[in-house]
Amino acid sequence: MLRRRFFLPSIAAAALLLAATAGGALSGGFGATAVAAGNGTLAATAGCGKAPTLTSGTRTIQSSGQSRTYNLRIPDGYDRNRPYRLIFGFHWLNGSANNVTSAGYYGLQPLSNNSAIFVAPQGLNAGWANTNGRDLTLFDDISRQIENDLCVDTTQRFALGWSYGGAMSYAVACARPTVIRAVTVISGANLSGCNGGTQPVAYFGIHGIYDSVLNISQGRQLRDTFVRNNGCTAQSPREPSRGSLTHITTAYSGCRAGYPVQWAAFDGDHTPSPVDGSGSPNDSRTWTSGEIWRFFSQFESTTPPTTPPPTTPPPTDPPPTGEPGTCTATYRTLNTWPGGFQAEVTVANNSTAALNGWTVGLTLASGQAISSLWSGVNTGTTGSVTVRNAPYNGAVGPNASTNFGFTATGNGATAPSNVTCTSP
Repeated sequence: MLRRRFFLPSIAAAALLLAATAGGALSGGFGATAVAAGNGTLAATAGCGKAPTLTSGTRTIQSSGQSRTYNLRIPDGYDRNRPYRLIFGFHWLNGSANNVTSAGYYGLQPLSNNSAIFVAPQGLNAGWANTNGRDLTLFDDISRQIENDLCVDTTQRFALGWSYGGAMSYAVACARPTVIRAVTVISGANLSGCNGGTQPVAYFGIHGIYDSVLNISQGRQLRDTFVRNNGCTAQSPREPSRGSLTHITTAYSGCRAGYPVQWAAFDGDHTPSPVDGSGSPNDSRTWTSGEIWRFFSQFESTTPPTTPPPTTPPPTDPPPTGEPGTCTATYRTLNTWPGGFQAEVTVANNSTAALNGWTVGLTLASGQAISSLWSGVNTGTTGSVTVRNAPYNGAVGPNASTNFGFTATGNGATAPSNVTCTSP
């Protein structure tokens, strides 16, 4: 069973002080290895193809003139020619890197199926004051050390944390938008600073409706930063009532392709491990790990697979069910480069009834092939392609919209033909 130690009294005592002394943050990144984390082409890190010298365990690194430590978890059967996700898990106030490691990096490591390299840095004074940007520099220095030695997919860097760790994840999203692909902030607030905070980053916020340490209004403020940055349609998501012992997850509509915002409010206090139907947090029964992993894993790598596809196709999910309605699909090309392009499709509900599920059909021009797709599930990559909604964006309210995006090889000057939308 995964276990976490909670220090709620000490967190509550420190929260007011921290709110008044949020750390500063330095701009920049970790040098030549920092590349656009959005929808560009994967860049192989220096560690790809090399026999690694790093091993799983506690590592020591010099950063900002201090000796710092972090825990490293390298996947079983590590393949030096395979680019892996890189996931940072930041601990809470008075927690530790060892706590994060023993909790399976917030429950993601068991779900990753050895597809990710995990890092748990140790904060100074067991926190993330980020004074003069020192903790952002630590993030840069650790990333550089790992990527110089191990094979990392530069379009698949993530960060998450609870409480003070959530605050640090938010600081990374603000200051390193071209490095980090997505973050999850659990019960966080602006305690570690937000240098920048004007560029899009995929964002998932989770917060208890009666959080007695960091009020849910503080979590909403962090969320709304990236609602604006990501171009999402502003809304007030539904939240569960006190005593319901449930959670409600909302995917914002209208967001820029590849930069979704998701918000989950739960009937509970300051905890990373809420359980539906119970007032007692439990690491092994919480819904948070599964939802966070689904949010992170929706961002597909832009690198071609290193192993051949299976000879037997996997079973397809059943089609979505729900009330029939009217939807339209509008295609636009966002970016082109020699040999490839990036596109977005907006799915709009033009009826007075809510849609529960949608399917878009389109025919790609000759020579075009989808290489990665997000916020949807595609069948086919060339010619006639269908894209069904992802689990989190199938519900589209009246006169509302959502979207999905993709990158493709080929000439982007020719738009797809036969663009259709049906529901369910």
